[in-house]
Parts: sequence; C-alpha cells; structure tokens
Amino acid sequence: MPVTRSATRSFASTPTGGSNKTTTAVSPSAVGKSSKRKAAEEPPAAKKTPRTKKTKSSESDKSAVTLLTPDGFIPPPPPPLQNESEETNLVPAVLTFSFEEAKAHLIRADHRFEDIFTKLKCKPFEFLEQVHPFRALVESILAQQISWLAARSITHRFIRLYDPSLPEKVADYSASKSPTSFFPTPYQVANTDILTLKSAGLSTRKAEYGQLSYNFLLVQDLAARFADERLSTKKLLAADDETLAEMLIEVRGIGRVCIDMFAIFSLRRPNILPVGDLGIQRGMLRWFLSRHSSKHTFTLSPHKLSGRKPNDDKPKPASTSAMGPPPATPAPKTTPSSQLTGDVELDNEVLPTSPESQLQAPTSIESTSAFPEPFTPSIEKTLEADAMNTEALPEGLSVANLKSRLEGKKIKGAFLTPKEMEDLTASWVPYRSLGVYYMWALSEEKK
Repeated sequence: MPVTRSATRSFASTPTGGSNKTTTAVSPSAVGKSSKRKAAEEPPAAKKTPRTKKTKSSESDKSAVTLLTPDGFIPPPPPPLQNESEETNLVPAVLTFSFEEAKAHLIRADHRFEDIFTKLKCKPFEFLEQVHPFRALVESILAQQISWLAARSITHRFIRLYDPSLPEKVADYSASKSPTSFFPTPYQVANTDILTLKSAGLSTRKAEYGQLSYNFLLVQDLAARFADERLSTKKLLAADDETLAEMLIEVRGIGRVCIDMFAIFSLRRPNILPVGDLGIQRGMLRWFLSRHSSKHTFTLSPHKLSGRKPNDDKPKPASTSAMGPPPATPAPKTTPSSQLTGDVELDNEVLPTSPESQLQAPTSIESTSAFPEPFTPSIEKTLEADAMNTEALPEGLSVANLKSRLEGKKIKGAFLTPKEMEDLTASWVPYRSLGVYYMWALSEEKK
C-alpha cells in the first residue's frame, strides 16, 4: 500500500520508546493549523548577519599563520656546546691575492678598466670584514622566494629563538648589522625542533609561510652538515673553486648562483664567473659591444639617475650581508625540486643574485650596498675609449649578434651561453670576479 504524504508526517511524529498506540492520519488542514501554532510558539530565529566577502589578499596575504601542535607546546631550542669556538668559524678580513696586481692585470687586458677602477670602488675586495659562512648561507636560504623586509624580520626572529634577550624589533637591534654579532651555532639549529623554527614565521603572511616552512627545513640540513663537520669554515677556505661548488651543491636549497655569490662576497674568491646571472650577461653585452662598435651607446634609465645623490660616489661601508644584498626584482624560478638539486633556469635565477634577477625592490641602501650602483651616462666616454680595438670577438659572435641579443633575442632564456661568457672573459683570468662586479653596474636596461 502506498504511503501518503500525510501518513509520512504522522509516522515521523510517532512517540518513541516502543509505544503500540495507533496513529491516526491527520488531514492537511489540521497539519496547517498545527504548524502555524507551532511556529507561533517558537522564539524568533536570530537575525543572520551578512557574510563579508573575503578577497584573495585578505585570506592569503594579510592573515597570519597559526601554528597548531597537539598539546600547544613548542619546545625550546637547545643550548650551544661548550667547546664550540666562534673565532675559528669566521673568514678573516684578508685577501688571498694582491688587489693591485689584479687591477693591473685587468687594465692590461682592457685599458678601460683603469677608468672603471677610478670611478667605482670594488667593494667586495676593498671593504674587507670578517664573515661567518654558516650565517651567510642561512640568511641566503631564509630569504629565498620571500620579500626582503619579511626575510630581514624573520631572520631576526630566528636569532631571537636562541637569545630572547635581544630586542623584539630588528630596527631596535643595532648589532644586527655586524657579521660578528650573536648567531646560533650549527649544533643548536640542527637539534632544534622544526615546530620551534617555524614559530619564527608565525606572523608571516600565509602566501609566504609555505615557502618559509620549507626554507627552515633547508636551514636544518645545512646546520646538520656544519654540526657534523661535513662542512666547516676551514674546509670551505681550503677548497678550490670547483671543490667548493661540489661541497655546497649537495646542500638542499643551495644552487649554483647562490654558490657563486657566496664565493665572491663571502670568501672573496678572485676568479668566479656566475654564468647563470642575467645581470652580468647584459652588462657583458654592453661592455664588449661598445668595444667592437663605436656606434653603440650606453644609456642609463632616468629612474636610476633620480635616486642618486651628490655624494653617491663617495665610498660606502661594506654590505651588512656577507652574501651581498637580498633579492630584489624578478628572481630565480625556484621550486622544491630545483632547490633540492641546486638546478636553476638561466633566465630566472635565485638568491642572492644581481639586481637583474632579484625578487623584491630594495627599500634602503643597506639592501643594495654590496652591489655596485649603476654608472651615470658619463660611462659612455669610458666604454668608447677602446673603439679602435682590433681584437676579434670569439668564434660564433659578431657585433650584429651582440646587438640582437641585447635587444632581447635570447638563447634558451639567456643573453649569453656559459661558453660565450668564458670566451669573452678569457683575458680576465685569474681575476674574473673583479670584472664581473663591474658588469652589474652596466646591467641597467635601456629605457
């Protein structure tokens, strides 16, 4: 027998508890009266407030992350080992070569360098300071793929995990600019619970927290290698350039460009050629094109000139970071897999890199003091001073070729291939690092 709608309502209202009473069918009109009476007896429902429309930025960019643990307890980091000596961990503020000989060598290779050395100090090799290799590499990893301001703040909170007596705000901690100020030891970091490390980024925007959490895992891998002495300041200083690269490329989160920057700015290696840096590539195109073509002129974009001050040519203190400035415009395209292997794409390199391949625009002179400031238009006279040069370009390159590259015709995302860069700078050996430094000053795009 089919069940009617009214019968269904009656069945639903049957008392529980096994009652055998027969339920009579209720007519639709009776049901209507009953429901009206019931509605009148019920208190009015609370007024629903309209839901605010959440924007993408309010959900991911402005919301802070909350770290949840099973018992709400975040374990404190361990104390340092008593036998750890801080002084043996520092790179001394000395050069392993004669700077004057290096200058003379580059001037013999290309006499335009004489004017270049007069116009602009070679900061990594003239403003010397002690460097803490572990600290330099940690700061580099923590800054990967997040804004410079966020990286600066998170690095300070990371340090405060191990010394809570430090000021809460990095702006109130003047010693943070010193490479010899307090920094946790590799043993401490390697043995710190990952939840404790992640707590240093709790106020970070959600958009950056995922990358930051991954960066802390990378920092622990680096710390473990320093703690068990697979890496040490002594080993890094003793290794030649290729061995150094092989040692560091095994560290999760460190790629070839990061190694090259570390070798130049922290270890002050004299013969490093970062073949994956687009800024250097563009600077080299301008340098060598002007040497082989008097028709080519160098133009500096107006926005670079507007930021210069009358005393900008005066020497400034060395960078607060031994690895050079933190990232600043389109940066390397880095994924978890590429960070694990150290592989990077030529047209999107990672941090810290040159102004050409950085992530966020720097907000103060501190963030860019390690890299050279762009040359003023007067550099055109210097570049054209070798217009009568008779030295041939390397095989496969021509003036027309260089011009088309500079105008944007890249080869697999690069202005120059590694082989072309090596051939062009062959006469700079064994002091390529010094010449490379000045190529950054020429990397500004024509506007």
